[in-house]
Amino acid sequence: MPNLLDIRRRLKSVKNTQQISKAMKMVSVAKLKRAQDRVVTARPFANKMMAVLSELAGTTDENFHHPLLDVREDERYLVVLVTADKGLCGAFNTNLIKAAQAFIRDHPGKRIEVLAIGRKGRDFYRRRDSMLVGEYVGLTGKGRVEFSEALEVAHDVIKRFTEEKEIDKAFVIYNEFKSVLQQRVMVEQLLPVSRATAKTEETTSTAQPLTLVDYIYEQPPSEIFSRLLPRLVETQIFRALLESVASEHGARMTAMDSASKNARELIDSLTLNMNRVRQAAITNEIIEVVSGSAAL
Repeated sequence: MPNLLDIRRRLKSVKNTQQISKAMKMVSVAKLKRAQDRVVTARPFANKMMAVLSELAGTTDENFHHPLLDVREDERYLVVLVTADKGLCGAFNTNLIKAAQAFIRDHPGKRIEVLAIGRKGRDFYRRRDSMLVGEYVGLTGKGRVEFSEALEVAHDVIKRFTEEKEIDKAFVIYNEFKSVLQQRVMVEQLLPVSRATAKTEETTSTAQPLTLVDYIYEQPPSEIFSRLLPRLVETQIFRALLESVASEHGARMTAMDSASKNARELIDSLTLNMNRVRQAAITNEIIEVVSGSAAL
């Protein structure tokens, strides 16, 4: 049986841990509100832009070519993996890495490279030197993502696809923020941009036929797509970063709340055990006194 001093030391350590977990939870609660507001604001623009450009691409002449629309050989993939810079957020990073590994297993025979955003994903694939081709650390760790940082990542991906022609397809893997308790791992194709006609969720959920919009071009299609297609890739990456930040704070808040509850249960158990040991020690001392007086 542990002595009273060891129990008190462990009890103090657990109480300190509980204070840290409570503080981290409160910090995540404060940051989550701002991150959630930015996600909700960015979603309509990103969804509408994707719908319009997909519809435009589907209605243009098939002979029209743009570097971001051209379909190439299906051999070389680039995976943009968006993870967190910090831990202590439950299975947030683990689920993303598992999704990336599952993506690699589901595409045997492909040459897959990883562009890691976040320290956790970078550290995992750093041990696989042949797969990690780039890293961006510190974009999500400070709690606020700037559009200029998403531009840097997007330009890197576009350059690999168009100028250097190192890849045939580009994908992004990130956590989509659903609620504080739920995050969904998403795997989306960035490049090439699909020519398929977009269908809105409202049309899909109802039996009404899809209404195609006949667009009138004020500029040539090449000029329109040259300006808007790169902006689409930039918007998708920016949204992925915003979703990841909000999901990270939600996952950390949930994890720290569970840690605080577990610490409280452990404190109650240690306190009960400490009282039992103390009572046993007091009982032994009384028995010794009584035995000594009886012997005299």
